[in-house]
Amino acid sequence: MISIEGITVSFSDRALFENISFVINDNDKIALMGKNGAGKSTLMKIIAGVEKGNKGKINKSENTTIAYLPQHLLTEDDCSVRQEAAKAFLEYFALKDQMDNLNAEMETRTDYESDSYMELIGKATDIGERFYNLEEVNHDAEVEKALIGLGFKREDLDRPTSEFSGGWRMRIELAKILLQKPDLILLDEPTNHIDIESVLWLENFLVNKANAVLVISHDKAFIDNITNRTVELTLGKIYDYKANYSHYLELRKDRRENQLKAFKEQQKWIAEQQRFVERFKGTFSKTNQVSSVERMLEKVEIIEVDEVDNSALRLRFPPAPRSGDYPLIIKELSKSYGDHIVFQDANMTIERGEKVAFVGRNGEGKSTLIKAIMQEIEVQGTCQIGHNIEIGYFAQNQASLLDEKATVFETVDEVAKGDIRTKLKNILGGFMFHGDDIDKKVSVLSGGEKTRLAMVKLLLEPINLLILDEPTNHLDLRSKDVLKEALVNYNGTLILVSHDRDFLKGLAHKVFEFKNKRVIEHFETIDDFLERNKAESMRELNL
Repeated sequence: MISIEGITVSFSDRALFENISFVINDNDKIALMGKNGAGKSTLMKIIAGVEKGNKGKINKSENTTIAYLPQHLLTEDDCSVRQEAAKAFLEYFALKDQMDNLNAEMETRTDYESDSYMELIGKATDIGERFYNLEEVNHDAEVEKALIGLGFKREDLDRPTSEFSGGWRMRIELAKILLQKPDLILLDEPTNHIDIESVLWLENFLVNKANAVLVISHDKAFIDNITNRTVELTLGKIYDYKANYSHYLELRKDRRENQLKAFKEQQKWIAEQQRFVERFKGTFSKTNQVSSVERMLEKVEIIEVDEVDNSALRLRFPPAPRSGDYPLIIKELSKSYGDHIVFQDANMTIERGEKVAFVGRNGEGKSTLIKAIMQEIEVQGTCQIGHNIEIGYFAQNQASLLDEKATVFETVDEVAKGDIRTKLKNILGGFMFHGDDIDKKVSVLSGGEKTRLAMVKLLLEPINLLILDEPTNHLDLRSKDVLKEALVNYNGTLILVSHDRDFLKGLAHKVFEFKNKRVIEHFETIDDFLERNKAESMRELNL
C-alpha cells in the first residue's frame, strides 16, 4: 500500500493543486484523469520520486518498489536489445553473485567459532532470505516474451540498441519495467509508440500480471480495458471513483449536476439573506438579527462546481475537388533495404470516396508504403496516382518537422495563399490558438499543440486524397473525437494509419493488413477486422 498525503504544488501566482491525499492499494488499476494543465503528469512524477511538491509526502514501506515510464531513454549503446532488457533482473543476478561468493568462502573457512565466521553466516542468511524471496523464473524466456509482446521480432533481440529509434527504445524501457514486476507501475501515455497488437499484449499483462498500476492515457479503449478505478484531478482537488473511464464519465456528469443544483440553491439562499440585511440594516429592533446573519454569511463556504473544459477543437475539412474514379492504383509493388524485404508484390486499388485503414505491427511497412505513394522513396512496381488528385499528407513525425524558431502564426502564414490568409486568425482560433497564443514560438508548444498546428496546414487548400499516419498521438480525448467526426464527414478519399482502436472504429470500411511482408486486402469494416483480429492476436501471442 502506498499513501499520498497532503501533496501541494504551487507557483508564485497560483496553486496547481492543494492537499492531495489518496491511497493506492495492491491490484488497483487507476486511470489518472483531468483536463490539460490540471497537473496529472506533475503528480505522477512526485509519486515516482522524480519531483517534489511544496508540501506533503509519499508513504511506502522500505521494500516497496515503484517504476515509472517515461524514464530517461537509453544513453549507452554498448549492448543488444536482449541484454538491455535483462537489466531488469540486475538485483537477482547481483544477489546470486553475492550468495555464490559467500557460500564459496564458507566452504574454505574452518574457524567456525570465530566472530568473523558468525558475521559471515549472518550476512549469508540475510542475503539468502532476500534472494530466495525473489520469484524463480526463466529470465531469458521472460525477456524474450516481453520484448516480442511489445512488437520486437525474434531476430531483433540481438541487434544493438543503437539501431533503434526513440519509440522502440521506449519499448525496451517499458519491457524492463514490466519484467521487474514492481509494486506500482506508473505509465504516462504508454500507447503512443506501440501498435494495436502490442497494446493488446500490454493490456493483458497489466490486468493479469501487474500489481498496482497508475496510468495517464488518451486511449479510451486502453484505459477502459485495464482500469477499475478513476482518480480525477480538477480545480486543485481529486475525486475518487471505483469505476473505469466510461462509467466515471457518467458518475462525473451526475456529480456536476448535483453540484450545480446545490450551488444554485446556495446562491438563492445567500441572496435572500443579503436582502434581509439590506432591508433591516439600521433598524434598532433587528440589530442582533442583522449582525447574526452577516456573521453567518462571512463563514459560508461557496460550493464549487467542477470546471468544464470549454476549449474545443473546431475542425471541418474543405469540400474535396472531384477526382478521377481511382485516386490510387498499386500493382506488384515491392520495397527492400538491402537483404531486408519490407513488403513484396503489393496490389491495391482505392476508389474515389473510400475510407481505408492500414493496420499491422510496427515495422511491417505501413509508413513505408505511404512514403512510396508520396514518392519520397524508390520502389519496384507501379504506384499510380489518379487524375486531378491533390494529396494532403500528415506524417507520423509531422509535429516534429515544424520550424521550432517560427511562431504559430508564421508557421501557417508561410504556406497560406490567396484569400485564406485573411482568415488565418479565425482558423487558428478554431484549433485552440487564441490571443497571444499565435505569437508563441513552436519550441514552447506541447506535443498536442504541435499536432494541432500541423493539422491546420492541411486545411489551407482543398484536398481530395487525405493520408494520415498516426494523427492522434498527443491529442486529448476531446480533440480525437472532433477529428474523427470531421473525417467521417470528409467527402474525399482517406487513407488512415492508426493504432488507436476507439478512433478507428466507424471510420474505415476497408482494411489493408500489413503482415509477413505482404499487404492483405480485407473487404470488411475496421470494427469487424479488429474483433476478428483480436482473437487471432491473443492466440499468436499466447495470451
